[in-house]
Amino acid sequence: MDDGHRDERAALRPTRAVALIRRVASPLWLLVGVATILEVPDRRTGEPIRVTLPVKVDGTWHVLGFGGVTGWVRNVRTAGRAALRRKGRTEAFTAIKVDGEEHERAIAAYFARRAGPVTRDFDRLPDSTDHPVFRLEPIG
Repeated sequence: MDDGHRDERAALRPTRAVALIRRVASPLWLLVGVATILEVPDRRTGEPIRVTLPVKVDGTWHVLGFGGVTGWVRNVRTAGRAALRRKGRTEAFTAIKVDGEEHERAIAAYFARRAGPVTRDFDRLPDSTDHPVFRLEPIG
């Protein structure tokens, strides 16, 4: 099976709990400065898409597609760049897909900080290779 076909099949819609967190809690967390938002241009319209996903691993930001290859993952792959918004600041990054040990460390770090509903979404695709991870390298 080719990767393109597998990627399309791997995308999952978030559970209701995760969708509620995104709609209600994430904006509040951003407002008070405890959330970090990944912003990536939509591959079709160019409009910014925002998701709360980043986690630091060994001092470097990583993002995890815990729902598989979803829209924001395809947008990051297409754009090759993203921005992080945190505490009123925005910083541009290049997104680099990672595999192997770095991939596994990022997943472990993500779950060490965030559990609950996110775990249930992740478990719907139990193979860790179904969850792309990108390292974000600052631009400039």
